[in-house]
Amino acid sequence: MKNVWLLICWLLCGLVGRSFAQKAPEVITKQAYLADCIQYALGNQPVVRQSAIDQEIADRNIRAALAGWLPQLNAGYNLIHFLKLPVTLIPDATTGERRAVPLGASNTSTASLSVTQSIFSRDLLLANRTADAYRTQASQVTSSNKIEVVVNVSKAFYDVILTQRQVDVLAEDIVRQERSFQDATNQYQSGIVDRTDPQRAKIALNNTRAQRKQYQDLVGAKYQTLKQLMGYPPNASLNLTYDTLQLTNEARLDTTLLVDPRNRIEYQLLQTQGRLLDANLRYARWAYLPTVNAYGNYNILYQNNIFPQLYGQSYPNSLVGLAVALPIFQGGRRIQQTRIAELQVKRLQWDISALNSAVDAEYAQALAAYKGNLANYQALQENLTLAQDVYRIINLQYRSGIKTYLDVTIAESDLRTARFNLFASLNQLLVSKLDVERALGVIRF
Repeated sequence: MKNVWLLICWLLCGLVGRSFAQKAPEVITKQAYLADCIQYALGNQPVVRQSAIDQEIADRNIRAALAGWLPQLNAGYNLIHFLKLPVTLIPDATTGERRAVPLGASNTSTASLSVTQSIFSRDLLLANRTADAYRTQASQVTSSNKIEVVVNVSKAFYDVILTQRQVDVLAEDIVRQERSFQDATNQYQSGIVDRTDPQRAKIALNNTRAQRKQYQDLVGAKYQTLKQLMGYPPNASLNLTYDTLQLTNEARLDTTLLVDPRNRIEYQLLQTQGRLLDANLRYARWAYLPTVNAYGNYNILYQNNIFPQLYGQSYPNSLVGLAVALPIFQGGRRIQQTRIAELQVKRLQWDISALNSAVDAEYAQALAAYKGNLANYQALQENLTLAQDVYRIINLQYRSGIKTYLDVTIAESDLRTARFNLFASLNQLLVSKLDVERALGVIRF
């Protein structure tokens, strides 16, 4: 018997576990390019998923509102037992004197079926006229969130890979500095140089190793930021790949384009909001319109003073009718609501005006930043070429005994700085390009 109970408990635990188990999150198994990260984020980022749910909620709300045009069928039932029957005063047929006469039976039950059909209603007219606008608004909110996800994921991707590239630069420097340290040590042991040369080489090597460790930790933190923006499992592996030449080509941008606020999703959202406010204004002006409904009822009445015999005989009745409700005086409420709706429409025009100014300013600032970063990147490209040439010459001169190791250290530091600055500048250039594209409204969904 004990074994049977253990088996039952094990089966129940298995069923509960399966019912509460969640599907394992998907991961990217291949080398992930930027496009792969964006595609993953658009399918898994919580904000995007929530927006899709909000779209479905909006669609369901619209369907619920429009359901009022269909016939509304209801059924009812009640059972009543009078402890004391109600009475009414009825004139006596002979004397004319009013006498209290009990009415009805002690036990009463009614089953009813009613149907109502709306013929005219301003609420239903509003729902019918705004259905498309509400769907459009929900879709535009989703598009806006997707644009933000694309921009944020792209910036985080560039940040990760360029920081990783800086780690690679430091790793290359460490290999070179280890060789220089060994050369300086050999020269010191041979009596060619004094001990300051290997000491300086060791100092430079230690500093570079410490810097690489710092940047490696920074890469890990930036990976987690990218995963969070993608909606990626934090403990899952994510291997990024890129092409430096492709990144350089992606940084190019046509700076002659003119900004048009109508291309921005924010402007389109305001336009949709304007449609809804116009519909709300018409709704307020329709307050004088009547509400017209057709209805029909079918009732079955059961009455009997003896409860067990209550349902022995029925007394059915039925009716059809037309109900019209016409507002005549509402204390000025319609006037005030209409004025409020007019002010809301007027206020929206100022929102559009403010957005136009904000878009122009945003584009001007983003374009200026892009042009400045582009000029800086081009200058740093030249600096890198010069630094490489200087280091090559000084290193040869040092090996020939013309230059000191201090000159090599300075040239090496200049080369590392030039490479670091170039990658940082490329990151800033790519980020500023994204800002320009967002300001132009060319990132769309």
